[in-house]
Amino acid sequence: MENIRTSYKYQSLKNLLLFAFFLYLFFVSIELLESAFKGFGKGFAEQLIATTSNPFVGLFVGLLATSIMQSSSLTTSILVSMVASGIMTIQNAIPIVMGSNIGTTVTNMIVAMTYITRKQEFGKALAAAVVHDFFNILTVLILMPLHLITQSIFGRGLLQILAEALANIFESAGGLKFASPLRMITAPAVKLLYDYLFPAILSPFGQAGGIKLAIFTFVCALGLLFLALMYMPKFMKSMIMVKIENLLDAYLFKTAIRSFALGMVITSIIQSSSVTTSLIVPLVAGSILTIKQIFPYVLGANIGTTVTAILASLTIGSKIGITVAFAHLSFNVLGTIIWYPFRIVPITLANKLAELSGKSRKIALIYMIGVFYVIPVLLILIAR
Repeated sequence: MENIRTSYKYQSLKNLLLFAFFLYLFFVSIELLESAFKGFGKGFAEQLIATTSNPFVGLFVGLLATSIMQSSSLTTSILVSMVASGIMTIQNAIPIVMGSNIGTTVTNMIVAMTYITRKQEFGKALAAAVVHDFFNILTVLILMPLHLITQSIFGRGLLQILAEALANIFESAGGLKFASPLRMITAPAVKLLYDYLFPAILSPFGQAGGIKLAIFTFVCALGLLFLALMYMPKFMKSMIMVKIENLLDAYLFKTAIRSFALGMVITSIIQSSSVTTSLIVPLVAGSILTIKQIFPYVLGANIGTTVTAILASLTIGSKIGITVAFAHLSFNVLGTIIWYPFRIVPITLANKLAELSGKSRKIALIYMIGVFYVIPVLLILIAR
């Protein structure tokens, strides 16, 4: 009997350590994807952002730039510095902020697509990923017209009015810096791979930097992501993870308020809604959580991600820069107020797309490439 207990404890500890390892690998792969996308197009994105004045073009520029860089926090931080330095006006920046909220959800789609060969899990994973998309798209459909109408009447749009009111409260704040604990944990591995190992592997084939490094990093990051998501569910469903499953279901995600608070707090600390929301895709795919349970969590993560831009603006110490950051916050808060009572709409749309993609998985791929890349590029080119 004693031997059985010892064996059980050993197996439980082993499963826990392996789960922690693949969870860490998951985080590292997401960070590497971000590094790869920065290598692909940070300069392009900055140039794209700086040259837009049409609000509808700005919306799709924000979507495209954030899809390329996989970080709405990064896009809005760039906007904060541009507005603070006078390169861009607040009026031009706000539509880009709206677009960036849609673009940041592409990471969820990439994670969901790793389940494409597993039909039963794929539908659930896709629904968990795109519910974030539909929330942001629906919010833009309501707030964009309201913002432009109030701008034409009062000279300042709805989001600008709210953001400036919040900025007045924080006008004297500045010099605050904050480091993400997750980035501190993953930074050594990411730096080792991206700055040293990958360039060393590529060096025999010529210059090891630039677009070549970005492509190689992207491929390796996808490989690590597939590996992590292949083994995470296995150990997640082990005996030790059953206790965590009960904790998630019976406590952390038991009520909407707890779920919302969890998403907001974790994202505020990690400073990446892409990572926070991508993490729950495997949980839904593995039937540990439902799409209804994770929806408030996604809303909380949307609000939590605005912390990065707020801190960036406080560090710069510019009131006009702080206003951009609070426009981002206002958009997500208003979206939550509008759509949480009608959450059945984005949840139904997400389930419907997942159902259609279950019949033909090409639909999911067409949706991802179309919404995040093809449509924005075409509309930007046509509008210009």
